[in-house]
Amino acid sequence: MRIKTLNVTKSFGEVVALDHVTLEINHGEFFTLLGPSGCGKTTFLRCLAGFELIDEGSIFFDGKEVTMVPPFKRGTGMVFQNYALWPHMSVFDNVAYGLKLKKLPREEVRRRVEGVLELVKLKGLEKRTPHQLSGGQQQRVALARALVINPKVLLFDEPLSNLDAKLRIEMRVEIKKLQKKLGITTVYVTHDQEEAMSISDKIAIMNRGRIEQIGLPRDVYFSPRNFFVADFIGQGTFLKGRVVEENKYLIVELVETGETVQTTPSDPTNPPKVGDQVVVAIRPENFELNNPVNANIFEAVIYDVHFLGKTQRVMAKHKDTVFLFETDPLINLRTGGKVTLYVKPEKTLSIKI
Repeated sequence: MRIKTLNVTKSFGEVVALDHVTLEINHGEFFTLLGPSGCGKTTFLRCLAGFELIDEGSIFFDGKEVTMVPPFKRGTGMVFQNYALWPHMSVFDNVAYGLKLKKLPREEVRRRVEGVLELVKLKGLEKRTPHQLSGGQQQRVALARALVINPKVLLFDEPLSNLDAKLRIEMRVEIKKLQKKLGITTVYVTHDQEEAMSISDKIAIMNRGRIEQIGLPRDVYFSPRNFFVADFIGQGTFLKGRVVEENKYLIVELVETGETVQTTPSDPTNPPKVGDQVVVAIRPENFELNNPVNANIFEAVIYDVHFLGKTQRVMAKHKDTVFLFETDPLINLRTGGKVTLYVKPEKTLSIKI
């Protein structure tokens, strides 16, 4: 199923939840809506499902307008944040509920429910009720209930937010694997940046009802179109400055320190010009402790070190400016120690503001 929306707008009183949202989702794509609470991502998902009627705009499924089509005729399956399972029903009856509403033959219901329960690794738990299941198992029941109706579009509304950290990682791997196996167009809502980056074919960053940027996870992370995207998707060191020269690289004079640094435009399609105000963004992993050829150099004093297992995250001050960087955890860095940081111009990004 290919999805297209044109100028989709939705308001609740004076609050504009969606502001002329236009996007396209390809067939079989795992498309994630990412943004802070209240940005409109869940409202957009509910509009796709037909649970909310839009005020303006159009929604198309495979070229056919479904803007006014009721939810049960859109061919979507939805997995909710709180699972929305019937507590008094067995696993089998929860999954079969939608099929029974369609008055399908009993044998077909049994066959389809058993098939989907095996698919989500719940075979043998048919007679249990939700309170007899773990959080991960309840999530699988909710997923099975959405899949058993053979949807053309699968919708997820922050489905992993109630699970512990380890189980979230396991479940997102399973969801991605299952989605690719079935080839179902999937729209996934989350506010977890790591989750979105690891699971998505494409990501749409939302803010105040608008789409700030759509792209591959690596493009959104490494080439943010504006400061909001750079700040929201991952962490970094952000320095205000002004472009003073255009050469092989953009030369930026930093506001707080007066230094000049060599930078690369974050958005090559709309690069800053001489005189433009910019934010210089450097991702934590792009700092180096060994001097490469032609690098920007910063002398800093360490004031915080966090051991994270595979890496250590360090905060240091350079002329009262905070720098955030990551290193090998075996490197011995101590609070109060001095460190020289190097970052290549290609990884020192200028974002127009």
